[in-house]
Amino acid sequence: MGRGKIVIRRIDNSTNRQVTFSKRRGGLLKKAKELSILCDAEVGLVVFSSTGRLHEFSSTNMKAVIDRYTKAKEEQPGVNATSEIKSLRFQENTCLASLTKNLSHLALVIFDSYLCH
Repeated sequence: MGRGKIVIRRIDNSTNRQVTFSKRRGGLLKKAKELSILCDAEVGLVVFSSTGRLHEFSSTNMKAVIDRYTKAKEEQPGVNATSEIKSLRFQENTCLASLTKNLSHLALVIFDSYLCH
């Protein structure tokens, strides 16, 4: 018999929330360890509880994992592509708004000159 599905939402009762956090944290740490062993993966997991307490797992040295992550993030092309795209879209929209305003003004001028003649 399988387990029933639960609705994923914040647990209102703080005691129940803490118990669930402890159980799921343990499961998550166990899965991280299994992943590192089974797949020979370098794993680093950092979890902060709602009270700010740090829980971590590292298959090697946590600092080495974080340094490797930071270096890979810097070398990866297109990491900041989202912010660049947003910036380009903003510039494009600003330019388009200016062109639309100028076009409307020219249309009024042409229309006025047409009416006068």
